[in-house]
Amino acid sequence: MGSSDRSKKRTHLWKKALLHFALCFVTGFFTGFAPTSTASLFSRHDASIRPATADSFNRSLMAEIPAETPAASERLGPATAHSSVNRSLMVETPAETPAASERLERGSERQLIVVTTTQSGDRLQGPLLRRLADTLKLVPPPLLWVVVQARAAAPETAEVLRRTGVVYRHLTFDANFTDPAAEADHQRNVALNHIEYHRLTGIVHFAGASNVYDLRFFQEMRQIEGFGAWPVALVSANRKRVVVEGPICNSSKVVGWLFRDLASDKIGLGSLLTDADMKAKPPRINISGFAFNSSILWDPERWGRATSVPDTSQDSIKFVREVLLEDETKLKGIPADCSKIMLWHLYIPRATNLPSHHQIQNASR
Repeated sequence: MGSSDRSKKRTHLWKKALLHFALCFVTGFFTGFAPTSTASLFSRHDASIRPATADSFNRSLMAEIPAETPAASERLGPATAHSSVNRSLMVETPAETPAASERLERGSERQLIVVTTTQSGDRLQGPLLRRLADTLKLVPPPLLWVVVQARAAAPETAEVLRRTGVVYRHLTFDANFTDPAAEADHQRNVALNHIEYHRLTGIVHFAGASNVYDLRFFQEMRQIEGFGAWPVALVSANRKRVVVEGPICNSSKVVGWLFRDLASDKIGLGSLLTDADMKAKPPRINISGFAFNSSILWDPERWGRATSVPDTSQDSIKFVREVLLEDETKLKGIPADCSKIMLWHLYIPRATNLPSHHQIQNASR
């Protein structure tokens, strides 16, 4: 009996050991599939909640901008796509985050804010905007394209902008104009009021839809701290005329202004300048011939102009022109010696008898 009891006892111990080993093996096997640390668990949790938080913020911003903007002309256009507004958030520096604004100022790549006005009734507007968009797509980010247009013509342009692949904002207004120059200045004020209200930090440049650019120009423009100017070539194909106007520079300092008709000039800009070619100070600078730091709109004292901050009732584009012309020593000439033309403005006769975009579509069906 004694040996039988010992045999049963050993068998029981073996079964107990085997059961314990099996439990340990199973526990270790499934533990291998668990996260190795609490940090990885939290990081997965953060990744899962981040998109929802950002999406809700973007939706709230879209809801707040129309309600809080002081003027109807500053609202985002009704046809602005949700994805376009979200993408513009990546390049926008809100007023509530000064740390982000400071990082952008210190960074090597400043945001470019390219403002384009449109002309009512221009049948070439769509093709010209698409051509300009193809240029802007080649510019490294961050870049924000602000297009301003009368509300009545906005849907057709919105369709064009959605397909450009450029980060944009489409602003509309309701006022009617008979003077194209007055309409263009009103559109620029709409854009500048929008930039000021939303504290969009960057270098502002007014780009006409018919402008032609050397891509190196945009990188040069990013070097501007406060104000910059450059020569512009005005090309008129039907008159066979080229006029160059802009700053004369010593290194990157503006020391005078140039106005030269190259229609009969066989030598070019390298020839001697006459008194008629040079102006001490022009009455106004070509609208595409300068750029400025957007903070001048809400912080003019930072740039040496002790004046009250302009509000939305003021003529912002007039304010900017006054700042540019009051002291040319504040201007940075680009490129360094202002000897290269990197921007051409094409004078294109206004088309009146061309079919519209919708007429072409209907005819092709």
